Amino acid sequence: MSPRRRLPAMLVTGLVLFGLMVALGILAPLIWGDEADALTADIRQGSSGAHLLGTDALGRDVLLRTLVATRLTLLMALCATLIAVVIGTLLGAGVVLAGRFVRGAGARTIDLLVSYPPIIIALAITAIFTPGVVSVVVAIGVAFCPQFARLTNTLASSVSARQYVVVARLLGSGRTRLLLRHVLPNISAPVLVLSSVGFATSIVSLSGLSFLGLGVQQPDYDWGTLLAAGLRDLSVTPVESVGPALAILLTGLGAGLVGDGLAKHWEPRQSVRPPKLRRSRGRQLTVPPVSTAAPSGDREVVASLRELQVSAGGAPLVRGVSLDIAAGEIVGLVGESGSGKSVTAMALARLLNPSLTWSADRLRINGTDLQRADLSAPTSLATDLGVVFQDPSSCFNPALHIGTQLTEVLRVHKGVPRRAAEKLAIARLREVRVSSPEARMHQYPHELSGGMRQRAMIAMALLSEPRLLVADEPTTALDVTVQADVLRLLHQINTERGTAMLLISHDIKVVSALCHRVCVMYAGRIVEEVSVADLRAGRVHHPYTKALLAASPGEDADRRTAPLQPLGGRPPKPGEVGNACSFAPRCPLVMPRCLEEDPVLLPDPDGGSAACHAVDSELTVAR
Repeated sequence: MSPRRRLPAMLVTGLVLFGLMVALGILAPLIWGDEADALTADIRQGSSGAHLLGTDALGRDVLLRTLVATRLTLLMALCATLIAVVIGTLLGAGVVLAGRFVRGAGARTIDLLVSYPPIIIALAITAIFTPGVVSVVVAIGVAFCPQFARLTNTLASSVSARQYVVVARLLGSGRTRLLLRHVLPNISAPVLVLSSVGFATSIVSLSGLSFLGLGVQQPDYDWGTLLAAGLRDLSVTPVESVGPALAILLTGLGAGLVGDGLAKHWEPRQSVRPPKLRRSRGRQLTVPPVSTAAPSGDREVVASLRELQVSAGGAPLVRGVSLDIAAGEIVGLVGESGSGKSVTAMALARLLNPSLTWSADRLRINGTDLQRADLSAPTSLATDLGVVFQDPSSCFNPALHIGTQLTEVLRVHKGVPRRAAEKLAIARLREVRVSSPEARMHQYPHELSGGMRQRAMIAMALLSEPRLLVADEPTTALDVTVQADVLRLLHQINTERGTAMLLISHDIKVVSALCHRVCVMYAGRIVEEVSVADLRAGRVHHPYTKALLAASPGEDADRRTAPLQPLGGRPPKPGEVGNACSFAPRCPLVMPRCLEEDPVLLPDPDGGSAACHAVDSELTVAR
């Protein structure tokens, strides 16, 4: 269980101060209400034992009237703040989850409204309607809505791009569920701080409008009304204005301390130190290699992709990728950063960023045509496919316990009762070798080490018993000891469950240790497909694959002691890819034909395939 956290000192101070003001608001009208309205002959008296803050022009006790006015002032500020928070938050966050056109138009509208000072908006509204309690509360609430809308729009835009929101979309969560479960909880801390500031500002604004005669009207009174009366008599009884001014100051201070304290207390990542990761230096990554024999050709094809094209603003990111993955097969996608590996995997899972455009001749998982599937509603894709992302920290909602997130797919898609889902989740955590799984269910993601978070991510992906598991750089952020554990776990899942896997990595040694078949990607396309046996033996044909092997330490003693050969140059940017071979500027075998024509993927004698004019020429001569 998580250690119990003490309340921050600022929160305790703010609660005490603000609690006193609330208590006064409740009790003061009941105790001193009649006495505060009583007219006496003691007109404009200064401070005395009977009247600590003196009396006003009608002989009424200023201190008692200040205490009694607390209720109306706090209620008006609370109502105005609620109007601003509710409308502004729903507007700002809701726009983010709407369509592309609504997002753009909504964001511009919010920017326009923020440019107007809130007090000008409030003055305009109170000038249109009859001055009074209701009109001034609505005016202040509406005036501050754009401030909350701007903040929540910015925060929600950031949160909606997080991978745990992407996973929730994969699970078929609707916009309302995404908003209430994943977006709002993760922006609550800054919204809470702004709410406390908004409450204090509302008191000042309401008091200012009442001071100008546009707020509370007689016979009602608030601190602004009392402050106006005190300033009118400032030359006679200066102490008369001290009470309402001090009340406004202390209430604003208390609200600010409560907001900051609650933000610090409710934000779990600021309250508990995450466990330290074990560091291991100079150790080799040792994973029991999988069998080099790929699954038999008569096995069912779980995932089928044909001629995938993905572009961003017209620049191609993926160019004509075709791929089949059979049941029980582990296929690796390897290549440098920016080669299109993750984009291909996310396209296969239908988790591409909405700003990207894509097309494919075929896109199927477990027989489901994903080009025609309606992903706005829960589909079988959520149970046929599991995804393990590169950074498990960004895949878990930091505002929810691990157990709540693990059981979501079972409760949403399979209708499993809560207790049964928790038992299954604990069993999966134990299966992936997470220590103390019962306790981990009640922890936040940041309270787990990197390796434990990655195992928990794998357990969550396995809970639906998927036919295909997509692992996108699952070991990149881990040290070599934990890397080996994760790879062994993936190997165990494949052999015991027969789960098909697509493993994404930039490390050719990782894919050679785990996969049956490897596809090498460069500049958005597959340039070579080779069996893992040929890859380990160095029987590869494409110059890029040879360069990757030369830049990676080998398995045998000779290759481990041989100096590594770094790959010179850099991959082309998406806009730089033309009709020529994209690897030509870095290739030692470049020919004139390479500068004019992009090679196609052709079979080679070893049962693989390569897209290289030099390889094609060698094979032609050999024939």
